[in-house]
Amino acid sequence: MDLSFLVTTPENLDDCLKLLYAGQLLPYLSIESVCNSLRELLVQDSNVLQLSTPITIVGDIHGQFHDLLEIFSIGGHIPDTNYLFLGDYVDRGLYSLETIMLLLVLKLRYPNRIALLRGNHESRQITQSYGFYNECINKYSSATSEGLAVWKCITSVFDFLSLAAKVDDEIFCVHGGLSPNIQTIDQINLIDRFKEIPHDGPMADLVWSDPENFLQMDENFQVSTRGAGYLFGEEAVKSFCRRNNIKKIFRAHQLCQEGVQEHFNGLLTTVWSAPNYCYRCGNKAVIVEVNSVDSFNYNTFVESQDYKLKTDVDVLMLNPSYFTLDEDDDYYEEEEEEEDDDDSDSDSDSDSDSDDDEIYTMEGTNIEKELLEDVVSAKTKQKNSKRDKNNNSRSRKNSTVSINAEDLIKLGLEVTPDNLESTPMTFPIDVFSDTYQKTNSKDRQVEYFL
Repeated sequence: MDLSFLVTTPENLDDCLKLLYAGQLLPYLSIESVCNSLRELLVQDSNVLQLSTPITIVGDIHGQFHDLLEIFSIGGHIPDTNYLFLGDYVDRGLYSLETIMLLLVLKLRYPNRIALLRGNHESRQITQSYGFYNECINKYSSATSEGLAVWKCITSVFDFLSLAAKVDDEIFCVHGGLSPNIQTIDQINLIDRFKEIPHDGPMADLVWSDPENFLQMDENFQVSTRGAGYLFGEEAVKSFCRRNNIKKIFRAHQLCQEGVQEHFNGLLTTVWSAPNYCYRCGNKAVIVEVNSVDSFNYNTFVESQDYKLKTDVDVLMLNPSYFTLDEDDDYYEEEEEEEDDDDSDSDSDSDSDSDDDEIYTMEGTNIEKELLEDVVSAKTKQKNSKRDKNNNSRSRKNSTVSINAEDLIKLGLEVTPDNLESTPMTFPIDVFSDTYQKTNSKDRQVEYFL
């Protein structure tokens, strides 16, 4: 089947879907055509989509392609079922490319049956640190420039995704949460969404913020430990719902061990749809089948028995820290003895602020310095692990390490300016490391390593 053409007709899209459901990749020209057509479609949508029940709400997927197929199996296939996806389609899992392309083609083929919101991982910056960028390069390894073009094409669609949705004018849906800068839903429609997610401001808050059950009555918002967005409490939710005539909020963004977590007496609910997250967390997952604001069902499921495509010849390890490492001090000690550079991801993707606005270019794309923290070697992580444990409350800005151009080149990163050789860069250490998260989330049903 030759798909190296412009994909414009329903028949062509159906051919693409057959390949995508089978876990096969589309040629670049087909991806380019899908993305170009989809941008033309999505630009017509408002920042806040107006949807109707019945509809099935899906939380984070994170490249777990087989579990996406499981969602369609238990929730119904498109176009027989209406879906609202709350974002975070890529990164972390092994099959972000297959996952996002299936969803994009479904959106183009059945635009009124599936709605896609933007999550914090629908970002050029984040995807370069958490797997999707590398996956595009690796899976189109016969032509590195083609893999880069695929990544650029897909991430350009992210800029056109809506930021929130209203269902039956009574249910508010968003990836992350609320913002102190947004009082009414109408204000969301005034945001210029056609851009990369900024470091701060209302757009960033919608995809980064989290509910916090322990804020005091007089505390509506608090700066988030993620380094982006806010923690918001019950009073902020009640005020937002009262002002906008909303009876219920659904959001995603945080891992729930049972797949769902209700906050503030059920006024707000976190939905998580990636079972056994990162193939190691052992959590359940949930999709929400909504018939009305007072009638919805949490459909719980576990991970698919398959997590690897049968067509894969090589063992895929796009995020080595999730698939190969025992996260304890012994690992870091071994790495120090072997002095082996490793590009494993850290366990946080917080897009933290920086006092320095200097931007470097990697593979033709702007990367904020703080996002390069995830390519620091395992040896560097070990040197700072004890400091992180003893200083969990330390500010990101005050905890730094240095990495020079030679180290970056070893990691396959092309960095400018050229004189970086003589000027090492300084990056913030992420206090939201996996060790930190495990220590501080033992008593929580929601864990913060996203």
